[in-house]
This record gives sequence, C-alpha cells and structure tokens, in this order.
Amino acid sequence: MKSATLFEGKHHRWVVFGRDESKPDKIVDTNQYMILTHEQCFLMDPGGIELFSAMLAGVLSYVELEKVTTLFASHQDPDIISSLGLWDKTIPKAKLYAPWLWEEFIRHFGMENIEYMPIKDEGMELRFDSINLQFVPAHYLHSSGNFNVYDPQAKILMSGDIGAALESHDTPMFVENFADQVSKMQFFHQRWMPSNRAKKNWVARVKELDIDIMAPQHGSIFKGEAVQEFLEWFDNLDVGLAR
Repeated sequence: MKSATLFEGKHHRWVVFGRDESKPDKIVDTNQYMILTHEQCFLMDPGGIELFSAMLAGVLSYVELEKVTTLFASHQDPDIISSLGLWDKTIPKAKLYAPWLWEEFIRHFGMENIEYMPIKDEGMELRFDSINLQFVPAHYLHSSGNFNVYDPQAKILMSGDIGAALESHDTPMFVENFADQVSKMQFFHQRWMPSNRAKKNWVARVKELDIDIMAPQHGSIFKGEAVQEFLEWFDNLDVGLAR
C-alpha cells in the first residue's frame, strides 16, 4: 500500500493511503485518509476487512498505536468500514464518528469496545486536539446518510464517494487532466447518485468552502483548478440514471 502527505502544517498533517498493488481484482481500490496532530491520530474511512493488516502497518509507520483515538465512517459501505471489528480489538478506547442513521447497520461489522458517536443530519463541528474539523452533510451522494470531512486550516475536503473514479492501482495520485477524468467518473456518479436536488444542495454548500484539495474515496485526488472543474461538471450532470 502506498502513502503520501497531502498537507503538512504547524499543528497537523494529512496522509493518504491507497493504490494497493496486492488487492484482488474483484475488490475496488480505495483511498484511506489520516490526520495526525502532535498527540492524536484520526482515521477516515479506514477500509475493508481485507485491508486491515496493510492499513494497520501503514498507520504504525507514522504514529504509535495509542495515539489512534478517532475513526470516521462517511456511510455504511463495507469497503470503508468492514474492518471495524478488527479496529475494535486493536484500539478499544477509540471513538467512531458516523451518521446516526447507520449505527444499527455499522454495528454488524463488530463493535464491542469502540464508542459510536452519531452525527446528526445537519452535521457538526469537531474539535480534534488543536484543530477544528467539520462534518459536512452529503446525504444521498450516494448514501441516504452520508458526510464529508472539511478541514478549513488545511483547505481539504474528504469527499467520500463524491468525485470517485474506479481506476487501477497505478493511477496518478492527483488528477492530471480533468477532461480525461470525466470518462472514469461519469457512469459511477450517474448510477450511484440518485438525486439531482441533493446534488445541487451539496454543490451550493461546498462552493462556500475554501478548498485547495478534494480527496475522494476512490481514484485520483483533485487539486487547485481541478476542484472547481469537478464542481461545475457535477453541478451540470444529470444523475439517478439506470441503463
């Protein structure tokens, strides 16, 4: 599993894990994100059960296990949180922030120790060590209970499945040509995003944020002008289509 630093500031940094060359062909490649402060570690969409050992090794290459205090699940899908039962045994004193709607479903992945912290539909702010994070509503994109994570200091939006592209493990870390990226994203967004109204609400909300990097769960990461290119493209895309 490869990793890279997306942002490094005075008080914290962002790391992305992904592009797993050893994953089975029938399992989609995912991006996992981590925020490190001087005292704590925050894992976002930490991955499926098949990824746990590689993900744990990656995290431990950056930080001691006792500093991993917080997990986040944007929604209920197995590719982002089915490793929960193993994290539950590994970091039993941690907290999991996730949509209130999915608690009874997410617990099926195994959760005896970690404390579930339900996020209400309107979202919330989280003081994490020395930084402030925002859980931004992204409902129906593609899950009916769904959130992004926004870091106003780093100017990074972890966008979950929004902006996702189903690409191979050797895809570039960042989007290099937006026009080329469209063909890799269009079917996924039109089929998995069911509501044009929800989409436009999200675009309007996100356009009010100061974003340098938009970091999706699958595929390449958007940086600089590519962020705005994606927002304009997505705003005009007709979604909720089955072929």
